[in-house]
Amino acid sequence: MSINPGTVVRDYLAISWYQVDLAENGKIGWEAFTAKKYDLCILDIMLPETDGFTLAETIRAQNEIIPIIFLTAKAAQDDKLKGLRIGADDYIVKPFNIEELVLRVAVFLKRSSQAILPTFTFSIGSYIFNYKNLTLCLENKTRNLTQMETELLRNLCINKGEVIKREKLLTDIWGNNDYFTGRSLDVFISRLRKYLQDDQSVEIQNIHSVGFRLNFR
Repeated sequence: MSINPGTVVRDYLAISWYQVDLAENGKIGWEAFTAKKYDLCILDIMLPETDGFTLAETIRAQNEIIPIIFLTAKAAQDDKLKGLRIGADDYIVKPFNIEELVLRVAVFLKRSSQAILPTFTFSIGSYIFNYKNLTLCLENKTRNLTQMETELLRNLCINKGEVIKREKLLTDIWGNNDYFTGRSLDVFISRLRKYLQDDQSVEIQNIHSVGFRLNFR
């Protein structure tokens, strides 16, 4: 008798004191997402009815903040980069260590609870970055950021004008420093540059093979 991997993940998270709903396909997953309030989404790419990429895009279009983790057998680099560009916060390839997944879930949920507590506001050129509300504002335009985008931008702001080593960003934000995580960092840096492009005085500078530096007036 075959065992549904989703059931294993659900049961393990449940015994770790998390409330979990398991959707059998992408369509049911979307219906559940619109019917209830969730703190985090774990998606497989190869879902029946609606695939994980499409589901992630739909979720992200409605909620720009909720953490999304892909848990999938698709290990190709292009698939991982696609998932991150869609708006996923993490990408875990099967086979995986279930305890590692539980730890990553705990990290994301801890950041979610902390995100609404401290009040940290940063002026980045013409932008106002609100760490508490996970927002980046320019005049009357407000962009909601994901948790990972918020953590990365906050690190850059705190160290304005100084080089932050890649290894430190990867360890502090993602918890590890492997090849795929490094590519994830590059994707998130590209996103932040796009968000900040309307003020020419703001620059996220790439210090080759070392790290990044946020410069602005």
